[in-house]
Amino acid sequence: MRIIFMGTPDFAVASLAALLQAGEEVVAVVTTPDKPAGRGQKMHESAVKKYAVQQGLPVLQPEKLKNSEFIGELRSYRADLQVVVAFRMLPEVVWNMPPFGTINVHASLLPQYRGAAPINHAIIQGETYTGVTTFLLQHEIDTGNVLFSQRVEIDPQDTAGILHDKLMAAGAEVLLKTVHAIKNDNVQPVPQAQLETVELKTAPKIFKEDCKIIWDRPTEQVYNQIRGLSPYPAAYTLLDGKVLKIFKTEKGELLDRSPGAYVTDGKTFLSFATQDGSLSITSLQLEGKKRMQIDEFLRGYRFD
Repeated sequence: MRIIFMGTPDFAVASLAALLQAGEEVVAVVTTPDKPAGRGQKMHESAVKKYAVQQGLPVLQPEKLKNSEFIGELRSYRADLQVVVAFRMLPEVVWNMPPFGTINVHASLLPQYRGAAPINHAIIQGETYTGVTTFLLQHEIDTGNVLFSQRVEIDPQDTAGILHDKLMAAGAEVLLKTVHAIKNDNVQPVPQAQLETVELKTAPKIFKEDCKIIWDRPTEQVYNQIRGLSPYPAAYTLLDGKVLKIFKTEKGELLDRSPGAYVTDGKTFLSFATQDGSLSITSLQLEGKKRMQIDEFLRGYRFD
């Protein structure tokens, strides 16, 4: 089966690697164009491109997915199947091209958490499990017929970064299972309408305003927001007028302070009051500084 793979970040690399290691015939890779990044504005290649080049695979980097030259080049590879993992939204002329269609690996148990940030939102909402799903692309984003899924547990201390790695590995496993089933004509696509529950939760893109910590909320809610945004884009608050990103905390007792006020001994702890308790920061990054553990930070910081 001739496969074209489409993806961009590290999350997608695991799936591409799994296909190649299983001996699947990946004939080309589609990823985003190189972009300038960092202080020197050097051209940055996607993680998928770097891996694909190492493996000697042809790489396509279209600016526009409806471009006629790109469409023609894509068609020239005569793919039987296209696989999409963490990539852009595809036009119908692309996803409807191969005879076996285009499958997507999504980091949630669809139909729950459709959208761009399912990993973050699952933790922010305090879920105890999530998963990965393979489905067939169709017009509406993340709504295609489900092929396979796999549940993944969320531990109480898991951050978005930890869960990302769990789902990355699970996604590669489910993708291989899906490709093998398609090759053997052993798939039974299930419409998501048959799987919908009473309350559907969505996973829209995370914006800066979503990262601001509102301390006048229950401790558990703030705790989940912080770990659900760690390590990126990171929840933040203000400390003496400067932006303080917070990556990890521990839940504590109710403080005799209004929500958002902090207490510290200047040596070992820095705790912020919440609505019904407190959160002691263990990993943080002050504006203009590197990420630090709390003891290292307190050794060099002088509070106003």
